[in-house]
Amino acid sequence: MAVTFYDLGSAAGLKKLDEYLLTRSYITGYQASKDDITVYSSLPKAPSSEHVNVSRWYNHIDSLLRISGVSAEGCGVIVEGSAPIVEEAIATPPTSDSKAAAAADDDDDDDVDLFGEETEEEKKAAEERAAAVKASAKKKESGKSSVLLDVKPWDDETDMKKLEEAVRSVQMEGLLWGASKLVPVGYGIKKLQIMMTIVDDLVSVDSLIEEHLTVEPINEHVQSCDIVAFNKI
Repeated sequence: MAVTFYDLGSAAGLKKLDEYLLTRSYITGYQASKDDITVYSSLPKAPSSEHVNVSRWYNHIDSLLRISGVSAEGCGVIVEGSAPIVEEAIATPPTSDSKAAAAADDDDDDDVDLFGEETEEEKKAAEERAAAVKASAKKKESGKSSVLLDVKPWDDETDMKKLEEAVRSVQMEGLLWGASKLVPVGYGIKKLQIMMTIVDDLVSVDSLIEEHLTVEPINEHVQSCDIVAFNKI
């Protein structure tokens, strides 16, 4: 069943999306898909840092579109209360005839305009997103790797939910966090196993661990990180 979101241009719509992404890396599934592009394209502008989870997800998708693009189909998503940008609209800019027809429709609907006119800033942002999506389909894909990390807490009193949130808060170009799970170690202690996909030219796993995951403030929760598996994609 397709996931449905409403009025993503409003504070209430963004709040619902933020709550939805609290425990998810993507809109559906465990990899970026066309469902993510649908929701990404429906946002009138980049979300503020007030919506932490939406901002994290938005930056991931924006970065991915600029690097290698998104090809997975997804499970289906519906966005209501806003005007989604469909693939045909992205691939084929409107002709002068369609613009004239749209202008005529706008004249007819002046008395029942529920959402107001699109501002120049919103138009520019939409054009930039559409250009990024279009360009990503032609961009040569860089080498990628799939990495499985073991992230160990200090003791059994460490809040593992906060530990995972701290790990996922690390964001950089070419880094995408994936699925995760807690694995028992012993004496009531569990470790976090988390997948990530990296662009080899942009992300060094050693630097990620030494300069981000085991330094303040994240080391308040994380004792150490180890690479369990490292595979080229």
